[in-house]
Amino acid sequence: MNALFSMSRKDVITFVVFSAVVLLMPIWLQPFGAAYPDLMQKFAIFGILAIGFNILFGLTGYLSFGHAAFLGVGSYTAVWTFKLFSMNPIPALIFAVLMSGVFALAIGYVSLRRSGIYFSILTLAFAQMSYNLAYSVLTPITNGETGLQLTLDDPRIVDSAFGSVSDGSLPVSNLFGLIDMNGIPGFYFTAVFLIIGFFITQRIFASPFGMMLRAIKSNQTRMNYTGFNTRPYTLTAFVISGMFAGLAGGLMAVTDPLAGAERMQWTASGEIVLMTILGGVGTLVGPVVGAWLIKYFENIFSSFNESVLHDLFGFMPDGVENFVVGVTSMFVGEGWHLTLGLIFVLVVTFLPGGMMEGFRRIGSMFNRDGGDKAKPDKTVPSPAPAE
Repeated sequence: MNALFSMSRKDVITFVVFSAVVLLMPIWLQPFGAAYPDLMQKFAIFGILAIGFNILFGLTGYLSFGHAAFLGVGSYTAVWTFKLFSMNPIPALIFAVLMSGVFALAIGYVSLRRSGIYFSILTLAFAQMSYNLAYSVLTPITNGETGLQLTLDDPRIVDSAFGSVSDGSLPVSNLFGLIDMNGIPGFYFTAVFLIIGFFITQRIFASPFGMMLRAIKSNQTRMNYTGFNTRPYTLTAFVISGMFAGLAGGLMAVTDPLAGAERMQWTASGEIVLMTILGGVGTLVGPVVGAWLIKYFENIFSSFNESVLHDLFGFMPDGVENFVVGVTSMFVGEGWHLTLGLIFVLVVTFLPGGMMEGFRRIGSMFNRDGGDKAKPDKTVPSPAPAE
């Protein structure tokens, strides 16, 4: 237990800074126009999803295109918990994590019999099967294309037993009947889970288990030749990663109590991969940064229109203003995917290690400048030692 919580000074600083950044989002996001609760909740939830995926992809090198399936399972499980038992988010999240873990164990047991592109295709196939089952076959459980939602007729046996009475409107998730999980309280609820998830990931990265996963990524074939069975380690990483995705799906249902099959589409899995690569595969903070950047573009850049651009560039002469607005409008609003695509191309081309590699390069430039100042001037000969 002591080994679990023993952290180096660097890890402690990283954890404290990360926690401060997350908790102070309502302040530092103000200048970027993103300090509203719904978007900050998305930042926290997709940050959890990205760091969980990074445990599998970043440490073992196994690229899964099926993690959206666990996201959907977590959402459906949480909503059913709300409908059957209670609007308290804690039981819903526990069941969401457990159910997605069982689902990940079943899929991982089969998919990890193969590696490389064959593993990726298997996970993609399982995710698409899950999507089609949720969309059409399992409609009594998932409610098909309409999505699973709360109703006034839901039994909610735990809430009913404790005298919770409906006022005729749909209930909202609440923490022990005291705090509703919307607005700023809902954000801080998700933020706490992001910080906990980051801490768990940090300990996994620094543990012997994490070192074993890195060895598998480095040369799994050589490890197999030595007689070492790597499969239990990769399966464990797959299950942990799936449970993180289930937690993210459960938190989606906590902040907005509904679940739909669209969360299990292959495009959702591709978005998770994009977040991780954009931020930096195998880094602690990189996937979170990638998730935040994509969600920022999706929610802020997509809301820009020509009237906003005209207000922004109104100081220019009319002809120049119209030209600049015409060019810029192709990269914002409905064209925000073009901007994101260009950023992704630039990052992959010039920063293969993701945005975190760019931050490291900038930091090394400052360190090199400081180091150069500290070094003695070699043009001035040093005095000869006395004989």
